[in-house]
Amino acid sequence: MIVQLALQPRSITRTFAAALTLALGLAASAVAQDVGWRDAPAYLDLFTPAAGREAYRADTSPADLDTVLRTMAGDTSLARTPGAWTPRAEYILDAFGRSGTYDRWTLARLFGSRQARVARGARAADGGPVEYWTLISPYPSADFTRLEPGTLRIVLRIGP
Repeated sequence: MIVQLALQPRSITRTFAAALTLALGLAASAVAQDVGWRDAPAYLDLFTPAAGREAYRADTSPADLDTVLRTMAGDTSLARTPGAWTPRAEYILDAFGRSGTYDRWTLARLFGSRQARVARGARAADGGPVEYWTLISPYPSADFTRLEPGTLRIVLRIGP
């Protein structure tokens, strides 16, 4: 419900209302731009190959996959090839791959009959890809005791 007030042109109430509106707008904009990525190196041992591990990075966000993808919508560095950044349900071994050291049976039991939602795509610079991203939601806690409702991002850096 929107409430409109008839305020005096230079009143303190009008000035406060304008400042509050501006502050709320800026806060909403900041939330849309930042989904709270946090470095999560524990996931590197679990889900990336030992050889070349230094080329990988892992981060987690409390935001769900759809929210993450919405914040990425205006990023011009993302390659927009057909199928890229399109979320899809995947079986656990397909979502997390087979190259890490994680216990596949424990992960399968944790997810049960659930599938993970996954989106993949690349970041480009100078006409070519520099990173490949895998976004997975939900994702397991690092100790495989619970599913986290946010998003896990695994990045493979291939460029400068």
